[in-house]
Amino acid sequence: LGCELTASTKSYTFQVDEEDDSDHILALSVVCLTDGATDECNVVEVVGRNHENQEIAVPVANLKLSCQPLLSLDNFRLQPPVTFRLAAGSGPVHLAGWHRIMHREDASFEEDDDLSEEDEEELPPIMPAKK
Repeated sequence: LGCELTASTKSYTFQVDEEDDSDHILALSVVCLTDGATDECNVVEVVGRNHENQEIAVPVANLKLSCQPLLSLDNFRLQPPVTFRLAAGSGPVHLAGWHRIMHREDASFEEDDDLSEEDEEELPPIMPAKK
């Protein structure tokens, strides 16, 4: 992932093909001001959808040339589709990160229909995550 937000290009949307049955992870690593930025607040938002399919916008960076021109987000993970928006300021703000595609294994996503309610009660309440 690499994109730049400016006064003329205030948003960038990363999306994947809806018919793609792979799992996609988008990770945001760095948000930074680039050449041409002035000393103003530049607020970058991530716009996505919640579990009720309502749009939500969350500010992830507030950059200013004189005090915080760069922010490391330590691979902040998002699930596409997601939009990055310059909510305030005129940039330019550069966003960098990575995109990983994990192909699903058919067998690992099958539900085990053999469990009855009695069997489920015998399982421990918390199972450790499998790696």
